[in-house]
Amino acid sequence: MPKFIDQHPMDPLTADQLRAAQTSPADEFGVTHHDILFSEPENKLYCVLDAPDREAIEKHHAKLGIRCDWIHEVESTRD
Repeated sequence: MPKFIDQHPMDPLTADQLRAAQTSPADEFGVTHHDILFSEPENKLYCVLDAPDREAIEKHHAKLGIRCDWIHEVESTRD
């Protein structure tokens, strides 16, 4: 499955919500979290996601009312 990284503000999400999302199953768009990195002081959130395509990433975030600043398809050294 393709892997993507995106960046957007952390708000309105909390660190506890992000920790819970890390282990959540695939959503209705086929998106799962490979890793979530964040900085509360800077209000920055970076998601590394497995998803069928960029559109799925956009829908995944739109469901939460979040618009990504950017989305890039990437490769990982991890499995």
